[in-house]
Amino acid sequence: MTQSAWSRTGYTVLLPLDEPPRVVGLGVGVHGVSSPLDVFRLPELWQLHLYRYAAQLTVEGVTHEVRPGFVSLVPPGSVVAFRYRGRSEHLYAHLGLSGSGESVELPVVQDAGALMPALSDLLLRAVAWAPRAPRGADAEVWTALWRLTELAAPDGAATRPHTAVAQAIAEIESRLAEPLSVPDVARAAGVSHNHLIRLFQAETGGTVVAYIRQRRMERAKHLLRESTLPIPAVAAAVGIADLQAFNKACRRELGASPRALRADGGSRSSEGQSRPAPR
Repeated sequence: MTQSAWSRTGYTVLLPLDEPPRVVGLGVGVHGVSSPLDVFRLPELWQLHLYRYAAQLTVEGVTHEVRPGFVSLVPPGSVVAFRYRGRSEHLYAHLGLSGSGESVELPVVQDAGALMPALSDLLLRAVAWAPRAPRGADAEVWTALWRLTELAAPDGAATRPHTAVAQAIAEIESRLAEPLSVPDVARAAGVSHNHLIRLFQAETGGTVVAYIRQRRMERAKHLLRESTLPIPAVAAAVGIADLQAFNKACRRELGASPRALRADGGSRSSEGQSRPAPR
């Protein structure tokens, strides 16, 4: 067994996600027909299972109850035993992970809850990609693994933001080019103005207005430095149609005028192009 994949508790695994997985097999597994018990191991591959049935899963001697809507993630080399209660179907992916960066700690088994439909959709899309574009399947499974990190933190605390905050952020990100007010965002998030302000402060440590301003300026800085869009078009793309207001916002938030930011980006590009090739 790959000991480095396990956390100190033995009930959670350390999942390297800095590089895409290499998906070797995936599909819908049908079990419990010829035998109520399967015992096996995959020496080199992780196992990701999305369950549509109730059963017992034992991983390296630790038994977990699984039910419809549960998900499991088993490291390479682990001895697993499934005890089925009749015909049992699950979505699965067998994959290799070679990332060497920081790992994410996740439970071996957890209830996917409201996330289950999205996870199932990702794996089914991966199944469709696999025969014609394996790297597309890798991308879908990689996304599914990242979505799993939303479920729980190593200490059991939730890592995903409050639903209303997540909806508010999605609304803001999709409408940065439009007029945005806190009441508008609150309506999209399905909560009152004051309740969103409290939730947002608790989740992010800042205000909704500050987040909108920050994201607009980050996008403006990117477009000014990395694109050739005219400055008025950049201003419009971040929801500040008035050029004077845009100029003031750039100076206040980014420390320079739009023209200066663009010139700085251009000079960086020129420097990069003029460097001699390494020998």
